[in-house]
Amino acid sequence: MTSAAPAGSRASLGQIWTGLLLVYLVWGSTYLGIAILIETAPPLLGSVSRLLLAALVLACVIAVRRGPRALVITRRELAASALVGFLLLGMGIGGVTLAETEIPSGLAALIVASMPLWVVVFRRISGQRPHRSTIAGVVIGFLGLVVLVVPGDWSGAQLRGVAIVVLGTFCWAFGAFLSPSLPLPKDAFVLTVWEMVAGATVLMAVGLIRGERVAWSLISGRSATAWLYLALVGSLVGFTAFVWLVGHAPLSLVSTYAYVNPVVAVALGALILSEPVAGWTLVGGSIVIAGVVLVVRGERTAPPTPR
Repeated sequence: MTSAAPAGSRASLGQIWTGLLLVYLVWGSTYLGIAILIETAPPLLGSVSRLLLAALVLACVIAVRRGPRALVITRRELAASALVGFLLLGMGIGGVTLAETEIPSGLAALIVASMPLWVVVFRRISGQRPHRSTIAGVVIGFLGLVVLVVPGDWSGAQLRGVAIVVLGTFCWAFGAFLSPSLPLPKDAFVLTVWEMVAGATVLMAVGLIRGERVAWSLISGRSATAWLYLALVGSLVGFTAFVWLVGHAPLSLVSTYAYVNPVVAVALGALILSEPVAGWTLVGGSIVIAGVVLVVRGERTAPPTPR
């Protein structure tokens, strides 16, 4: 990670913190939004429709501002976008959504906080040698995951939920690790449109195989509001703020969302949904977040060196 914003970028401290607060609150609140959405809507097909709406809105904005040809990409770029969309949105968001049918949204967010730890593991396997504090952070973070998961008195369904969110986090991290080496579209917004389409396609196929059906008469106004929030605020506002921050603020500062989001998610789940927060959940979550903090700081102080 670099510790300086790109040359030539001009943004006030107020603008940067506004962007950070948007990413902190919006992305942290998506776990609550998912929990409310799936109260009366099918988890995977509900995710499909919100991804497609977000993709459609973003594609229209791009087409109006730069012309429809701005959305055209090569076959290699389409294949790479589809792979990343499958891993990040299909497996990542799909996994979290399915998991939240079995476990509290706050717990799901704390497990997802381990994503940067997996990225470091993939880099180490590929031959890179991360900084020692980064390795220490990974060890501490995974210890936190053990504390987070092992002490619970889990039912079979809850264990399945934990396993699904761990798998989804693993896939999200793998997609993030692969992305720099793939021939992806250079425009982040065009890339997002195609990733969302690919992720929605995967989720639709799996949802239909699982037998999910949309019963419109059973979907509550509360779930419909959550769906709209996830599509327009979670996907569009949150992602736009993130992309802007990457271009105007140090990545070490932007990366703090990884350990702020789960805190927001746990607090919202407890306050709004009255989700129970056990002592071991707080301890394990705190250890995971401490590990992620070490990883972010290690990446900032020393870039990885080849073996």
